[in-house]
Amino acid sequence: MTRVLVLTAVDLEARGLARHLGLDRVPGSDWPHFRSSSVEIAAVGLRAAQLASRSARWRAADLIVSAGACGALAPALAEGELIVPEAVVTAGGLRLATAAVTALARRGTLLTVDAVLESAAAKARLWMETGALAVDMESAIILSWAVARGVPALAVRAVSDTAARGVPADLAAVVAEDGRVRPMRAMTAALARPRAIADAMALRTGTQAALKTVSQALATLARTS
Repeated sequence: MTRVLVLTAVDLEARGLARHLGLDRVPGSDWPHFRSSSVEIAAVGLRAAQLASRSARWRAADLIVSAGACGALAPALAEGELIVPEAVVTAGGLRLATAAVTALARRGTLLTVDAVLESAAAKARLWMETGALAVDMESAIILSWAVARGVPALAVRAVSDTAARGVPADLAAVVAEDGRVRPMRAMTAALARPRAIADAMALRTGTQAALKTVSQALATLARTS
């Protein structure tokens, strides 16, 4: 049996994937951590900030997956569309090949950046510069961590926000570095900018669509591993 370790950035991603896959929470954990006989899911915070501190609680894995939502760079990508890249790249030139698995077809590249892209213009610029299909803030870090441990890894992401829509800074700030959603920050954003509520609802819908797609891909991966 292949043991798969799935790492997400945000708490709600870990909880959503665990719910879709029917995983139980690991007793005594004070952060999102779920497990079945073959799949383990844990949240590691924005930019994988909690990766080192939380890794001691995980079982040894045969495959590591960076999973969750991503932002589209390619204009043709639709909300909820699956992205399983052949490689993860960074703006600094690092390129990490992903593991080939029979269950999931890989294509293109995923770009890891260190800040949320707030506008369609910023996304268009990166698409033209890098040719990457989509963007996240964790996969290069997670894959580098896996490589250092000699464990195959890949990214399984789905689009939460299309190339035509960025993530406003006030909504990005709702999620703290540890991956937890801060309700008071959401309330502050709504009071300061009326459009924030509509933007938040759109992002929530996109994230839900993305997590459904990713959970289906992970279920397929678990069945065939």
